[in-house]
Amino acid sequence: MLTEKSKKLRSLINCSIFAAVTAILAQIEIPLPLIPISGQTLAVGIAATVLGSRHGAIAMFVYAAIGAIGLPVFTGFSGGPQVLVGPSGGYIFGFIAAAYFTGLVLEKTKFTIPMAFIANIVGMVVTLIFGTIQLKIVMDLNWNAAIAAGVYPFIAVGLIKAFLASLIGITVRRRLLQAKLITASHKEVA
Repeated sequence: MLTEKSKKLRSLINCSIFAAVTAILAQIEIPLPLIPISGQTLAVGIAATVLGSRHGAIAMFVYAAIGAIGLPVFTGFSGGPQVLVGPSGGYIFGFIAAAYFTGLVLEKTKFTIPMAFIANIVGMVVTLIFGTIQLKIVMDLNWNAAIAAGVYPFIAVGLIKAFLASLIGITVRRRLLQAKLITASHKEVA
């Protein structure tokens, strides 16, 4: 039987692992004029699907925090507070909220691949909202230009990543549950 300290340590380790996975997937990128397409959002979806709302959000907070202090974990091996206040910073802040809402949808419904896909689409929308708002402000764009640069290029690839995050996340979650490395939700499906 695990002690409360052991459970907290295991949760901290899981959050740290998913922050590191996000940093690694951030380096997979397709450059675009203002905001690149990267593997970050795939990692956000996987983290939220595996860890749930609270720990998924904590993992993304850790990711943003280590990037904010200057470690090169953001896309293109960048880091520092200037990234968070720049054109792409809203997306990074959005990762925290997206992980929370993705996990929350799953916790309120069921941890299945179809529900995970819906939850990851919710997370994608949350990320795009945060990102587009900051892009508009930082780049002094009108709403049409901000949406054209900050939303449209990411929809198709976002749906693909939402599906992959669902498939990978549910598979990993089930294996971690079997190994007793994470705790099941009260609505967990075997």
